[in-house]
Amino acid sequence: MQLSRALEQHIAVFGESGSGKTVLLSSFYGATQEALYLQKNLFDVVADDIGQHTRLHQNYLGMKNSARRPAQNRFTATSYAFSVKLRDSSDDAVKARPFDALRVIWHDYPGEWFEQDASGPEEAQRRVDTFRSLLSSDVALLLVDAQKLLDNAGEEERYLKSLLSNFRTGLLSIKDELLEDGKPLVEFPRIWVMALSKADLLPDMDVYEFRDLLTDKVGDDIDELRKVIAGLVEASDALAVGEDFVLLSSAKFETGKIKVAERIGLDLILPMAAILPFVRHVRWSQAMQLPRKVAENLLSNAGTLAAALITRKSWLPARIESLLSFVDSDLVNEAAKLAGDKLRKINSEALARHDHLTATLSGFRMDLDLGEREQVLLRSRR
Repeated sequence: MQLSRALEQHIAVFGESGSGKTVLLSSFYGATQEALYLQKNLFDVVADDIGQHTRLHQNYLGMKNSARRPAQNRFTATSYAFSVKLRDSSDDAVKARPFDALRVIWHDYPGEWFEQDASGPEEAQRRVDTFRSLLSSDVALLLVDAQKLLDNAGEEERYLKSLLSNFRTGLLSIKDELLEDGKPLVEFPRIWVMALSKADLLPDMDVYEFRDLLTDKVGDDIDELRKVIAGLVEASDALAVGEDFVLLSSAKFETGKIKVAERIGLDLILPMAAILPFVRHVRWSQAMQLPRKVAENLLSNAGTLAAALITRKSWLPARIESLLSFVDSDLVNEAAKLAGDKLRKINSEALARHDHLTATLSGFRMDLDLGEREQVLLRSRR
């Protein structure tokens, strides 16, 4: 088994036009270029495409320095690749680690494509091809626009039902083209997180209130969306739609000022992309009788992540390769269940020996726990 030196994870972001996707992405990336972020972390976030780096950083600086909002990318489907590159570690840690960098691919699906009919066969095919390109995503964020909730205060279901109906109808319209010979897909986003964008507009709403609002107003609609998505995938029990919730705010917007330092939830994006699928997929594989090809797909990175989360001084690089072939090993189960004092101990010991990979990944796991304590994130218990 030849190990890649970069572990690749994908995240897909869906939202209607104006829901804040471009601002969200620009704020996420721009913040990683700030001196304070670099001082706090053991890694650098680098856009693989220098042109995308310049545009996103320019968008961020325009908000920060001139209160200038980024222009919307209407009808544009774009994928952005970011490499989380570890800084220098100890020589022993570098030799032992199973990969050197985490590569996160962010897929941005145009909201207009779920709101309007295709203008012709060419655009219809482009929508299908674009959706196929994000099938490797483990996590999908479905944005709920806080501004539209405010615009429909007291009648939030009007907006929410429209949002979910458009998304459900959009998926149904491309279902036949996505499924080859009608066979359900093995590779497909299986964790669909409901994300409140522009959460700063609803400062008194925590993630539990957000969940309760959706459940109360459109619980049946979320269930119908889940049924549509379940109809696309093999082993549909290994699927979470509307079971995870997060609050996201790119900045605090005031008259003539955009406070980019006052963000909510954006520091959870890398942990959600890297760690959330690992823990969930291992749990599903233990609780369910999954078809072999589905289990192999879900656990394809499990051994690699487990080896990075739980290091042993006695390991040699040659042993890591053989270890990673046993994705259902005790090591994987132990890594997936890390929490509390044991997790903090692994993190502190990794920091002490300058093992930046283990420190970063265990730190991501701790970030998810912190997000829940701060009531910004709510993870499914299933």
